[in-house]
Amino acid sequence: MAVLDKEHGFKIYEIENEVEVNPYIQELDMKLESLEKEGYEHFMLKEIYEQPRAIHDSFRGRLNAKEGWISLGGLKQYEDQIANADRIIIIACGTSWHAALVAEYYFEDLARIPVEVEYASEFRYRNPIIRKGDVVMAISQSGETADTLAALKMAKEKGAILLGIVNVVGSTISRITDAGSYTHAGPEIGVASTKAFTTQVTLMAIMAIMIGKKRGTIDPDKYQNLLNEMEALPSKIEQLLESDDYIKKISNEYKDCSNALFLGRGTAFPIALEGALKLKEISYIHAEGYPAAEMKHGPIALIDENMPVFVIATQGEHYEKVVSNIQEVKARKGKVIAIVTKGDTIVKNIADHVIHIPATDEVLVPILATIPLQLLSYHIAVMRECNVDQPRNLAKSVTVE
Repeated sequence: MAVLDKEHGFKIYEIENEVEVNPYIQELDMKLESLEKEGYEHFMLKEIYEQPRAIHDSFRGRLNAKEGWISLGGLKQYEDQIANADRIIIIACGTSWHAALVAEYYFEDLARIPVEVEYASEFRYRNPIIRKGDVVMAISQSGETADTLAALKMAKEKGAILLGIVNVVGSTISRITDAGSYTHAGPEIGVASTKAFTTQVTLMAIMAIMIGKKRGTIDPDKYQNLLNEMEALPSKIEQLLESDDYIKKISNEYKDCSNALFLGRGTAFPIALEGALKLKEISYIHAEGYPAAEMKHGPIALIDENMPVFVIATQGEHYEKVVSNIQEVKARKGKVIAIVTKGDTIVKNIADHVIHIPATDEVLVPILATIPLQLLSYHIAVMRECNVDQPRNLAKSVTVE
C-alpha cells in the first residue's frame, strides 16, 4: 500500500502489518528509439535484424580473443562453485527452454559437468532431488516468468546455488538469485522471441567455455578458436541477413501448408524445436521439431508431397547421418528445405531449397542456424496475414500460473 501526500511524498507499507517498506528502485537505461519500429514493418523483423548488435552487446567487455580471456563479472564470486558442481539443473519455459537444451550440450561437452534441463512448470510440481551445492540456473527473457520464479524459490529452500540468466535489468529473477548475467539483448517487443534467444545461447556458450577453461577440459587451441569465432558472429549474422529476399521467396512456396517438420541432430535438435515453435506461434501452422534420427520412429509416416521438412544439415559430426535422413524424406516425396554450411555441394543436389550459413565452429552453429528459421516463420506469417508481433492467445511474459 502506498500513501502519498504533498508534504512527505510517498511511503510504502505492507498491508497486513503496516510495516514500512523501502522500495527497490531500478533506473532503466533505455532509449525511446529502441521501442519504435524505425521503418521496419514489424517489431519482430526489426529485432531479427538487431541480432548482430545484440549478440555483440552480450559479449562486449566479457571476452577478448586477442588477449585470450573471458570474464563474467556477475558470476565471479561463484565461479569455483560452478566449476566444482556435481551437476547443473537448468530451468526455463518456452523458447528459453530451447536455449537451455543447447546449454546442456555446451556444459557437458566443453566443461564436462552433468546437466539436467527441466520445464520450470513441471519441475516445481514434482518432488525433485536437489542437493546442497547443486547449481540451479534459470533462463528467462523477462525475469518474471511465474513458474520459473516458483521453481527457483523451491530450489533455494533446498540449499542450491541459484543463477539467473535474464534480459530485463532489475527483474525479480535477477534479484532473488545468488548470481547471474544479463544478456543485454535490449527491449524485445515482439511476442515471438528472436534476439533474446540468440543472446541467451551466446551467453551460455561463453559461460561453458569459461568454466571449461577453469576445469581444464578445453584444449587451448579449441579455446582460442571459440573466442575468435565468437567475436566473428555479428559480422557473420550480417552476411546471413543478406539472404532475406531469397528466404522470402522460399517462404512463399510454403505459406499455405498445414503441417511442417523440423529436423536436427546434436545441438541442432533444440534449434529444430525452436524453428517449429516460431512457425506455429506466429503463423498458426502446426509444426513439430524432432531429432533427425527419431523420424523413423513415427513422424516419417506423415511425410508426403505436401509436407515441408526443414532440416539443419550443416557440416560437422552428424553431417553424413543428416544427409541420409534427407534422402529418406525425398524418397517419400517430401519437400526439403535445408540449412547448410556455405560451400556445401552434396545437400544442394538432394534438397528442394538450400539456405547457406557462414562456416563457424560447430559449437556456435545453433546461433547462426536460428536466423533463417526466424525469417522463414516471419515471412510465412506475414503472407498469411497473421498478427506477427501479437499472436493470438499469447503474452510476452507469462506472469501467471
